[in-house]
Amino acid sequence: MKKRWVQAEAGDKETIDLLAQELTIDHSLAAILVQRGIKTFDEARYFFRPALKDLHDPYLMKDMDKAITRIDEALSSGERILIYGDYDVDGTTAVTLAYSFFKQFTTEIEYYIPDRHKEGYGISRQGIDYAAENQFTLIIALDCGIKSLEMIDYANTLGVDFIICDHHLPGSSLPDAVAVLDPKRADCPYPFKELAGCGIGFKLAQAYCIKHEIPAARYEKYMDLVMVSIAADIVPVVDENRILAHHGLIRLNTDPCTGLKALMETTGRKKEFTLTDVVFTLAPRINAAGRMDHAREAVKMMLCEEKESADVQSLLINLQNTERKTSDQNITAEALDLIGSCNNLMNKKTTVVYNEAWNKGVIGIVASRLTETYFRPTIVLTHSNGYLTGSARSVPGFDLYEALLSCSDLLVQFGGHKFAAGLSMLPEHLEVFSERFEQAVASTITEDMLRPEIAIDTEIQLQQITGKFHRIIAQMAPFGPGNMAPVFVSHGLELMGRVGIVGDNHIKLSVKQQNSSIFDCIGFGLAEYERILMPGKPFSMCYTIEENVWKDQHRIQLNIKGINTDY
Repeated sequence: MKKRWVQAEAGDKETIDLLAQELTIDHSLAAILVQRGIKTFDEARYFFRPALKDLHDPYLMKDMDKAITRIDEALSSGERILIYGDYDVDGTTAVTLAYSFFKQFTTEIEYYIPDRHKEGYGISRQGIDYAAENQFTLIIALDCGIKSLEMIDYANTLGVDFIICDHHLPGSSLPDAVAVLDPKRADCPYPFKELAGCGIGFKLAQAYCIKHEIPAARYEKYMDLVMVSIAADIVPVVDENRILAHHGLIRLNTDPCTGLKALMETTGRKKEFTLTDVVFTLAPRINAAGRMDHAREAVKMMLCEEKESADVQSLLINLQNTERKTSDQNITAEALDLIGSCNNLMNKKTTVVYNEAWNKGVIGIVASRLTETYFRPTIVLTHSNGYLTGSARSVPGFDLYEALLSCSDLLVQFGGHKFAAGLSMLPEHLEVFSERFEQAVASTITEDMLRPEIAIDTEIQLQQITGKFHRIIAQMAPFGPGNMAPVFVSHGLELMGRVGIVGDNHIKLSVKQQNSSIFDCIGFGLAEYERILMPGKPFSMCYTIEENVWKDQHRIQLNIKGINTDY
């Protein structure tokens, strides 16, 4: 599917000129900063120098004082505390953080991760019963709970209090918990709304330390866990998340917790980890535990203090990830065959597929792969505990959550956000739901949303690319949603030499533009462009700029995102 090239608006020239002058940087780089809301010298300093002192006061979060007061009561009276969290990366890192932190102040503490296959997402009745039966009187729930109104009411009847630490969008009512920490609740004045679940747990630890005048190092040491959750949960890497991700990466690459260090070694990577490396190497391994077996295995690994036990646990996690890859590849192939053999499915603006034998743990990955293939809102369903349980994925610009909300009368439960969600329904509702979901999407989605795009920041000439130019781009990292690596476009490029194919489907070439230097280029998965590139025929290319290191040689390399000979 041919991608649209969409170039961002240039921005106010006077603002760009002034910022370029104040920062002594190229105007194109100043334009990118202005596009991202950075318009003054002070805003640029805040952006380029993420500082821990700029973290927001945790007590600005609604109910934080109530949460700390209740924890103080539990600790002073020796109550049993249960740390409860979701089974994905955000949930398991959050549980690891909260459990490790509060374990410093009590031995009456345990953690609980629900079984994905038996209990499903959110606060489970089984988890509450476990707490009551084992005399836990306080549950700190992380990365879940904001919509578990009935379960919290049930816990209250058993004398089990809840502190909710969630970052998902609340419903029309809040659970009747002792404290509900969620920046997205309508009455919360917290200035940053996009923390991950682990980030909420971090703010809880920060608040505890502030109240009891405990050195900041006691909670800052967990920033590697917070960074992993930010990367894995695809939250915007701006504001407070940028600070946490920046310092979390430093800790990951210099002094990570023993469990993460062991997991890093299983990847075989020798260079420093970036946020992208975490997304594609560490996060899938941590997630694999809950997908293939039980997520507590991931928590066990991240809690390891001895290298030997961490090595054993990380190898187990790595093996589960290998099994996960085989499973999701097989299911993806089956789903693609199912869609390809059905004209009705092929011609829709949505994809809804079901197979009772598919592994519940990997259907979210399969939904993502199908979305990448057909580029339309997608739901993959399987059978679990009498219900059809599924994962949904959207395309940029389309609000999946709103579409599901319009079908909510057919769902037992659902939750998530505009780009990803989970849901369950009675089997007899599948056909009607599929029709209603298609109607909801078809009536609101645009044709542009159904075609993938390459978002281009600005046009540049190749001669603008210098060592300083690249160093400034590198300082814009960590990259992620809200602050993606800048994508440039250049026109009238000349092919230098032959086009090479690397591996199965990658393209390698060299280009120049008028009197510029010659730049090496790599395009991953873009071998299709080989047939349209010919010596002497100028072309346009969009790309990111990166550093390629080979045998201690550092060279600027252009990472191709798209090529057009007719632009």
